[in-house]
Amino acid sequence: MTELKLRLQEGDTETIVSVDQDIFTIGRLPECSLYLPFGGVSRNHARLRKTADGTWIIEDLCSKNGTQLNECLVTCPQELNHGDIICLGNVNLVVLFATAGTQVAIKPTPTVETAEQRTIFRNVKQLQQQWIEANSKDSGISNKDKTIARLKDLVDIAKNLCAATSIEEIFSQVQQVVFRYLDSIDRLALLIDVTGNGNLELMNAATRNVAQQQDLAADGSWISRSICQKVFDEKVVIQTADTQKDERFSGEHSILVKGILSAMAVPLWDENKVVGVLYADACLSSYHWEREGEEELSFFSALANLVASSVQRWLLVEKLKTEEVIRHRLERYHSPSVVQQLISVGGLPDGRLLPTESEISILFADLVGFTAISERLKPTAIAQLLNNLFEEMLQEVFTYGGTLDKYIGDCIMAFFGAPEIQPDHADRATSAAKGMLTRLEKLNLNGFWQEPLQLRIAINSGKAVVGDVGSSQRVDYTALGATINLAARMEAVCPPGECVISEVTYKMLSQPSDFHEMGEHRFKGINRLVKVYQTIMHE
Repeated sequence: MTELKLRLQEGDTETIVSVDQDIFTIGRLPECSLYLPFGGVSRNHARLRKTADGTWIIEDLCSKNGTQLNECLVTCPQELNHGDIICLGNVNLVVLFATAGTQVAIKPTPTVETAEQRTIFRNVKQLQQQWIEANSKDSGISNKDKTIARLKDLVDIAKNLCAATSIEEIFSQVQQVVFRYLDSIDRLALLIDVTGNGNLELMNAATRNVAQQQDLAADGSWISRSICQKVFDEKVVIQTADTQKDERFSGEHSILVKGILSAMAVPLWDENKVVGVLYADACLSSYHWEREGEEELSFFSALANLVASSVQRWLLVEKLKTEEVIRHRLERYHSPSVVQQLISVGGLPDGRLLPTESEISILFADLVGFTAISERLKPTAIAQLLNNLFEEMLQEVFTYGGTLDKYIGDCIMAFFGAPEIQPDHADRATSAAKGMLTRLEKLNLNGFWQEPLQLRIAINSGKAVVGDVGSSQRVDYTALGATINLAARMEAVCPPGECVISEVTYKMLSQPSDFHEMGEHRFKGINRLVKVYQTIMHE
């Protein structure tokens, strides 16, 4: 008596199933004769039936992904023979016939080396055009009519995408279209190169099963990064139903561990630049790719072309918004020319200037007698005085390419040589100081204030750490270090209406003759004598 058995391979575990009924059903429902709760298996997938003459046949029960016998689609009842391989979704069953009580040799299940790889690489442009120029399989519908219908669909999709103003809205439109047109897709993800450095960031993801939406990993751990990177780098379209058997992807940990079997990925490319990848996966059989996969892939690629334009527009808008915020903030500190240079070179990660060591000249300009003046004025009058004075003095700082560090009461703190490298920072600082003193003289002659005003200015040069410093709530662009401390101390020895500089600054000047030596001074917190020079223009 001949017995029919099925050998099921699950990882390293092999199970032999005896077919003990003349009608033997296989599927994902528990009531099936052989219960297979695996990806790609339909609830009632296939049936084995014993005929009157003792022959066993297999029938597909209108399963979603089809049933294959020896890699051929089962479209009508097929006779089974010893060693045949039945493929249902992602499950392989080996047919074993044996006389009761005997052992027989069987054909081995195909290995990674012998299995046919079903990974498709396609040219983007050809695929996009292929879907539009339809090859109709529907009776009564001409190719021309179907092409027109598809073009109308693309126009409607494009209109909706153009109306989207955020990346969330763009993805929402894509999600609706994909799940409406492509029944085979289970999960969808949009990855974008936001910074332009080639790193794909997961922007959004969705699953057809709403109940599983929360289970979709926010970090995108379910996505095959090697497939997405290949699509992004090489500008190709990839569709695969056998990632674990394809040596190009077999080394990726996520594919092996997460069981990624069927995936589709297309570049977001508008012929000029790839800005991201549209990725989808599903539990599908190789047969599905052969039957419908190429048309689905061509539509997916055509859709990605429309998405690319929307994403490009969104990236541009976001860049302009960021630049506007950065420009507005930097204009408080830098001259307009420096602001434009900083933005154009893109040296502002996250809108911040990272602290770096720089060679600078630091300038402190203090209003003489401010304490006595403030005793005689109302707070509003004090504020008006400082606002008007700072507005005038800052023009001299910006004229020579300086950077405003901060206002400290009645004092202006500015530096030269950063963030833009300026080898002549000492000349720039002293020129700005002379300009401030000259400008204030003219303002006094024109009755700028009810009484003449004077400044004390001190300049020192050397190394300092310059950049954004602070917490997540508040950040200041500032200079730190011993060079700054000395300049602040030097103001105390500066005569009213003059500028003093350190010996370091003096030696860096292209025209040091504008200053003469005042002598050596000792300053609090500095354990050495410091030679100081003073302007001679106002003696």
